[in-house]
Amino acid sequence: MKTAKTIREAAKDLPVRKETDVLVIGGGPSGFIAAQAAAEDGLNVTLVESRSFIGGNMTIGLPILGFLGQKGNQIIKGIPQKYIDRMKAVQASSEHRPCPLHMSLTLVEPEAVKTVGLQMLLESKVDVLFYAFCAGVVMEEDELKGVIIESKAGREVILAKVIIDCSGDADAAYRAGVPCEYGNDQGGVQPPTLMFCLGGVDTEKLRLSIAEEPRTYLTDFIPAEYFGQNNQFVLVGLRNLVKKAQDAGLTLTTERTILITGLRKGEIWVNMTRVNGVNGTDPGSLTYGEIEGRKQIEDIQRYLIEYVPGFENAYFLKTAPFLGIRETRRIKGLYTMDRDDILSCRRFDDAIAVASYPLDIHHPQGGGCTLEWCGDSYDIPYRSLIPQKVKNLIVAGRSISTTHEAMSAIRVMAPCMAMGEAAGRAAKMAVRENKQPADIDVKKLQEELIEKGAYLRIEKEAL
Repeated sequence: MKTAKTIREAAKDLPVRKETDVLVIGGGPSGFIAAQAAAEDGLNVTLVESRSFIGGNMTIGLPILGFLGQKGNQIIKGIPQKYIDRMKAVQASSEHRPCPLHMSLTLVEPEAVKTVGLQMLLESKVDVLFYAFCAGVVMEEDELKGVIIESKAGREVILAKVIIDCSGDADAAYRAGVPCEYGNDQGGVQPPTLMFCLGGVDTEKLRLSIAEEPRTYLTDFIPAEYFGQNNQFVLVGLRNLVKKAQDAGLTLTTERTILITGLRKGEIWVNMTRVNGVNGTDPGSLTYGEIEGRKQIEDIQRYLIEYVPGFENAYFLKTAPFLGIRETRRIKGLYTMDRDDILSCRRFDDAIAVASYPLDIHHPQGGGCTLEWCGDSYDIPYRSLIPQKVKNLIVAGRSISTTHEAMSAIRVMAPCMAMGEAAGRAAKMAVRENKQPADIDVKKLQEELIEKGAYLRIEKEAL
């Protein structure tokens, strides 16, 4: 809770921990891919992560959504696919599975996410620093020269030629003075979820019950035959069972059952806690979200055991390591993507990634959700990664320049990974050519992305 009382902190000289070519803030899906791309030809790249592991939201029990488009073609490739290949090599990832609701699912083992991601960074000779927060910035007029980090060692500075903000919350951009927006027109953001995992679930009984009794176990948008054909799946629906449990006195804050099979037999990750009103940039609010999320788990577990087939012998295994945040700050960039760009399958001359995930808004109030599909795929423009007013900075991930609605589509992990690769390659070009990120030749960036295996909807003649 903020207070009007203030105390002046004494000015002091901060030690420079290091100087680097490219500094990446955040080691989630966009950040660790960005760092690998930037380091590919030998630049000195540093990645700062506030937690003790790589992977961000890939470590909380969620599947990776969005590798495939609405027409079933693979639209996210390049370094993100190399990462999945490495995960598959240790039996820690599924194939990209088509999904009628989410376009595609790629199931991953959360603990392997951390290990494989770190291995790839170290192989790329990225200097990784855990347990450090972005606490401030070093500015010279409108140029971002470095970031002040805070850790148990105190406050230190990392100077860099180009900085990539992959914090998910625009932490560096916001502190540097980039104009930012937050939530919808009323300031409401999509509520976070505290994921948790149950063991001992008879997933065969669950899926066959839905396939054989669709009138009883209605699912949202996903036909019953899908469950007859897939032994690993995401289930969304069972609204009638949720209503029955609510009528019996259980406190369930969402209208739908959302379940994700794990890669290990009998494991189910549950995406059903909802805590409205949480501000993901405020520690007090985040603490409230964690507390409320844990309170909600008890009745959700009771609901599943008592009402949903296959959960009769289920037992609690673990909660996710942190609250899953869907939305906080978004920068104002050189171009702001909006809902029309998504729904019209917009193409851009400066496209640096292709996405296909629908508009997917978990309502800031209540437990509902709105989904709208475009029928194919849409581009993400480079200009949306370049902030207004501040130089030497690129932003990748969910906090790029979008409206509240457009953010609901580009926020999922596969598009964030693709944005990370583009940001890393752009930063590398800016350093090598001694240019601002806004001034690099985007055609050359597109050529490199395609050459290195990324997917863009651009004809070679146009490059």
